[in-house]
Amino acid sequence: MAEQDTKTTPATPATPAAPRVDRAVAPAAPGEQAGRTTIADHVVAKVAGIAAREVAGVYALGGGGARTLGAIRDAINATDLTQGVKVEVGETQAAADVTIVVEYPTPIQQVAGEVRAAVTRAITQLVGLDVVEVNVAVDDVHLPSADDDESAAESRVS
Repeated sequence: MAEQDTKTTPATPATPAAPRVDRAVAPAAPGEQAGRTTIADHVVAKVAGIAAREVAGVYALGGGGARTLGAIRDAINATDLTQGVKVEVGETQAAADVTIVVEYPTPIQQVAGEVRAAVTRAITQLVGLDVVEVNVAVDDVHLPSADDDESAAESRVS
């Protein structure tokens, strides 16, 4: 008969996992506390929208329907700063699509380039993400109307 070699090893007790607060984690930089910061997509979209609106030659953001709804929001003091902006946000990168209306006779390509640069700069500096692309769609050109001319004349005459 063949002998079977049976060796038994003593059971080792399972060690409980250490609580999160007791982990030894080195801070990311001197003087900083360990932890994680999560920035919501709508925050990145708002930063991009504000940056785009500050560019000279941008009359409004968004397509026709979005601008109509935006006018209603403005009337009740509920301005949507993300109007006309869509973003995709990853762990370290972001991409943005911005729809604008350009004031006539501002050069469209120049305004689009300045919007691209302003949005990239704002997301990089304020949010801390690398911007992989900013697509700018020009939906319309705003033509000055007689009402705009009269209100401008009144403000100059004061």
